[in-house]
Amino acid sequence: MPRKRPDIEELEREAWEIRKDIIRMLGQAGSGHPGGSLSAVEILMGLYYYKLRHRPKDPQWTDRDRFILSKGHACPVLYAILARCGYFSREELATLRKLGSKLQGHPDRIKLPCLENSSGSLGQGLSIANGIALGAKLDKKQYRVYCLLGDGETDEGQIWESAMTASHYKLDNLCAIVDRNRLQIDGYTKEVMGLDPYLDKWKAFGWHVIEINGNDIRKAMDAYDQAESVRGRPTMIIAHTIKGKGVSFMEDRVEWHGKAPKGDQITSALKELEHS
Repeated sequence: MPRKRPDIEELEREAWEIRKDIIRMLGQAGSGHPGGSLSAVEILMGLYYYKLRHRPKDPQWTDRDRFILSKGHACPVLYAILARCGYFSREELATLRKLGSKLQGHPDRIKLPCLENSSGSLGQGLSIANGIALGAKLDKKQYRVYCLLGDGETDEGQIWESAMTASHYKLDNLCAIVDRNRLQIDGYTKEVMGLDPYLDKWKAFGWHVIEINGNDIRKAMDAYDQAESVRGRPTMIIAHTIKGKGVSFMEDRVEWHGKAPKGDQITSALKELEHS
């Protein structure tokens, strides 16, 4: 039975609160990756607040859906959402990147067992997701697997090997999402390694492809519903987003890929998000 949809206006308000959490976390840590964390808020909310079957009080529930964060540097958004879902206290967000913290600068499944994978080295997440999805097929399990990629990491050949593998094995229990914010650490993706025609590439590799505004929570939930209905092939959601979404001086600026705000920048960012 489909899960009842949350109230859209309430989710939109929550999205700005999550963005504030991200800014505070990175400001306290003094390092980290704001741009790709802020761009992915609605993508992950659509999963954790609506589509994903998960139990915060029982994170190893056998029949849970699995989420793989391939772009591990965007873990601040994942941590913020996990805390709000009840996997750990929100007070722990202040320990981001601190020595001994569960909340490392890239996800560490040993320190935080509610994660499905450790990540940081890019290009590997889709391979991990393939293996879990294929395992579910072999074991005749009904859980689904979701994997979030950065568009910059799809420069890497391993992603396209994984794309062929998922199609070959007809992994219709797999849904990948690309946070298509068009920026990576060295600049615009079109300048580093041209990806277009992006939609056609994924179709050519045998995937069902959905293209959405990834900063629209309603569109994200619609896409997850559609993906769940697809049979015989995996689904790719190309989620067009704005890097640094919600903070004007970070939006679409490559220098905010991996630089934390400081002092007045934190104050200014939080003030903007308060009035969004």
